[in-house]
Amino acid sequence: MMNPLMLRSQSQCRRQSGVTLLELLIVLTIIGFIAGIAVPMFSSSVSTTQLKSAAREVAAGLRLARDQAIAQRGETLWQIDVAARAFNVPPDPRVHHLPERIDIKLFAAQSDLVGDNLGAIRFFPDGGSNGGRVTLAAGERKYEVDVDWLTGRIAILE
Repeated sequence: MMNPLMLRSQSQCRRQSGVTLLELLIVLTIIGFIAGIAVPMFSSSVSTTQLKSAAREVAAGLRLARDQAIAQRGETLWQIDVAARAFNVPPDPRVHHLPERIDIKLFAAQSDLVGDNLGAIRFFPDGGSNGGRVTLAAGERKYEVDVDWLTGRIAILE
């Protein structure tokens, strides 16, 4: 027969030498919290959400220019400064800025390209345009905001 005192000392040793589930969960939570803070600090890439959001913002600006041309029954320009990563729709004084880490390219009619970094897409009173494309890229990912020359329809292409 075993001594009850001996059983007690063996069970106490087992409890003290192991790690409880609660301790393990606390450590994992702390590691997850630190990783959640540290990883974005060292990552300089643009998230897919930021890239898609920028493409939607460009598309919204183009739609605004098209709607203005139809409503005012006159030509409207959507202007972009690729170097400054900013666009506007005159006569609205607001300038919309895009994230710095996104590469932007403008493909438009030669007559609406002011220089290497400045250009525009023109919309007409019937809703049509001179057509063009704005490409937003970050690494391997890219979105193209396409403007149909005949209908002026704006589409975001992946």
